Amino acid sequence: MYVDKFSSTEVPNCHKGNTWQKHEFSVDMTCEGCSNAVTRVLNKLGGVQFDIDLPNKKVCVDSEHSVDTLLETLGKTGKAVSYLGPK
Repeated sequence: MYVDKFSSTEVPNCHKGNTWQKHEFSVDMTCEGCSNAVTRVLNKLGGVQFDIDLPNKKVCVDSEHSVDTLLETLGKTGKAVSYLGPK
């Protein structure tokens, strides 16, 4: 299984309280270029930690941002994106 792990922000455990939530998204990724696009937009947003599961076309995001903000950000990749729910 191919899983990339990325973090745009180092977050101390003491800050991973109630303000950070983990969400799972489906992103229509077909290649490494697609996963690189996801990495680029999430790193630009900041305040996130995420895992990309390319074979299953899923992105798990641990973030301080709202679901709407994350959907909008992931949509900047030009790929179809849907929210699967909290993780």
